[in-house]
Amino acid sequence: MRLFGLPLLRHIPPLLRSTPPSVTGSRCLHRGAFAGPPSRRQRISRPGCRHGGGVSTALGQHVQDLSGPEERLLNKLYEGLVGGRRASLAESITLVETQQPRKKELAQVLLQRVLAHREEQERRKGGTPAAFRIGLSGPPGAGKSSFIEVVGKMLTARGHKVSVLAVDPSSCTTGGSLLGDKTRMTELSRDMNAFIRPSPASGTLGGVTRTTNEAIVLCEGAGYDVVLVETVGVGQSEFAVADMVDMFVLLIPPAGGDELQGIKRGIIERADLVVVTKSDGDLVVPARRIQAEYTSALKLLRRQSKSWNPKVVRASSYTNEGIPEVWAKMESYRDTMVANGEFRGRRRSQQKVWMWLLIQENVLLHFQNHPGVRGALPHLEERVTRGAISPGLAADLLLKAFSSSSS
Repeated sequence: MRLFGLPLLRHIPPLLRSTPPSVTGSRCLHRGAFAGPPSRRQRISRPGCRHGGGVSTALGQHVQDLSGPEERLLNKLYEGLVGGRRASLAESITLVETQQPRKKELAQVLLQRVLAHREEQERRKGGTPAAFRIGLSGPPGAGKSSFIEVVGKMLTARGHKVSVLAVDPSSCTTGGSLLGDKTRMTELSRDMNAFIRPSPASGTLGGVTRTTNEAIVLCEGAGYDVVLVETVGVGQSEFAVADMVDMFVLLIPPAGGDELQGIKRGIIERADLVVVTKSDGDLVVPARRIQAEYTSALKLLRRQSKSWNPKVVRASSYTNEGIPEVWAKMESYRDTMVANGEFRGRRRSQQKVWMWLLIQENVLLHFQNHPGVRGALPHLEERVTRGAISPGLAADLLLKAFSSSSS
């Protein structure tokens, strides 16, 4: 992914205002300044709108300024997004999911405007978070989609706006996805206070990528105060979703065999709440047993929070039994974490985690596209597959080709 140029950066509003302004002529587009053709753009000096000299010089070599159509597109998306139009939200998420370099850059401009809008909303509310992000994971057949639909309908009836980001598994052969989660939530998908967006996992472990993280920001900017992220399945890689939500919920079905052995310890350690689903009819007794087992198991694990002990509850999407209690536990968690400051601290640490993950992703992409590596890669891959050299030696040779060419 290319870096942003200085001309494009002036369209990004400042989010951090801790440093006093020292550049009177710095230009940052802020709150509605997208409007108007490029010929009539005005210089806008805002507190905190400053760019580091060395960084700006390097960035200015990579991208040109916004064209008139690009400016109108971003203005249209932003105004529609903050106005609560679902079509604008869907189009904005499509923009952040694109792999086209220029559109990826435009998506970042839009995201920065939405972040500034969200920050202003939170400031007016005295620092209260604009939305509650909840991650939901569990093995196939746990009833995740049914659970989300029942909870979503209950929340919209109570006046909440709910968005669902459902990640579908992708084909290893074609890369395509069925995107069937929306069809399984028929009632919720027709609710005007709900927004469901199925997205392909695209081969990412855990099914969550940078676009999922950015889609959450867009949903919050569109006024959705509850964001539910449903992931592909369960496993060690699945806890990636825990690094982008405020609360991580693990859904498990009863009578599924040796559950404590089947679900990895890593995912249980990250769970803030465990919900035993399908607790109705003949499955009530197995559900109670599983609830007792997990309650005992969680006591042996190290706590993530100083003020919250993970809970285990039972619920049925078929009879709605236990659903209000599950939401009550979620609200209790949110209120507790906000009161002691852990809520905001968790979000800040997550942002740093994702920054480094994206750095790793882009460094690997830069490595693969490097001329020295591309020239040596086919020959070394062929020798590795024949067993002529070890994978470790091939990796060392590629790294040496990369470093020698770069220097």
